[in-house]
Amino acid sequence: MSIQPFLSTAEMPPPTLARRPIDDSPPPPPPPRPEPSEPHGALHLVLAYLPLPDLIAFHRVCTQFRDAVAGDLLLWRDVSVEPPLSGRLTDEALLEITSRADGRLRSLALVGCPRVSDAGILRVARLNRGISKLCVPGCTYLTANGIVRVVKELTERNNNLKHLKVHGISNMTKGHLEVLKSCITRNLTQGHDQSTPFTYAYWRSLPSNSDGVRPIDIDICPKCRNTGLVFECTRESCQSMQGRWTECKACYFCIARCEDCGGCIDFDEPGEETACSHFLCLDCWLRLPKCNLCNRPYCERHERFHGSNGFICEQCLFG
Repeated sequence: MSIQPFLSTAEMPPPTLARRPIDDSPPPPPPPRPEPSEPHGALHLVLAYLPLPDLIAFHRVCTQFRDAVAGDLLLWRDVSVEPPLSGRLTDEALLEITSRADGRLRSLALVGCPRVSDAGILRVARLNRGISKLCVPGCTYLTANGIVRVVKELTERNNNLKHLKVHGISNMTKGHLEVLKSCITRNLTQGHDQSTPFTYAYWRSLPSNSDGVRPIDIDICPKCRNTGLVFECTRESCQSMQGRWTECKACYFCIARCEDCGGCIDFDEPGEETACSHFLCLDCWLRLPKCNLCNRPYCERHERFHGSNGFICEQCLFG
């Protein structure tokens, strides 16, 4: 039987390719874009609960979201700037954000904004004279004289300003405080509970933009006669003694406070130190779980670091 020899690839004939006819017709036009529809009504309900950083990020998503955020003045009537956005806020950025309210700004809360100056706050106050709540705690670039000028600007033509938080402003004297109190006039019987004591624990639980129990958060300390946050005691033994109650009312530098209950800690009876370097009264110290090595607890502000069955604190864990 004869065997047909195999052809190598070099001896195989090249394949013939079928040529397609050249189409000189232009490509079809793209389909028309759909007309942008109006955002759903529920979107405005969601935007009202977003904090300022999320609202700014939402503004940059698309054109529809940008128009929805920029066109709703109610979203910008209450501006609250907190860390980490506080360190980036400047006078120009503050003016741009507050200008979205179109002169109808209702409350302004700036927590720890070191780059905001007196001129920036005053410019916003002149464009928004209806501000009823101004909170600038920890804004180290502001001065006491600048705060007085802003409050006078807000209360000169109308008297809408009802709440003021200025603790942490340097060089605040008794004279400045008296001027601020004279400018803020309000009916304390409506929507204001005079019986609620201003304690250290109550102050820690308040949000930065809340109203609080005082028109102005600072006061004159009865002991050192300086202006600052003045707290009342929460101990039942101090409240039962009228003289002791008045002695326990002072600023944090004159009388140490328990980090949990806010009660006073006597100098002759020092409080117990926690693993987070805060002080507790003896009752709160006995109540909290302790570190398995150094027998020190975490306060309730740092309770996420410990469990109910004991723990090892960061100082013992990392040396």
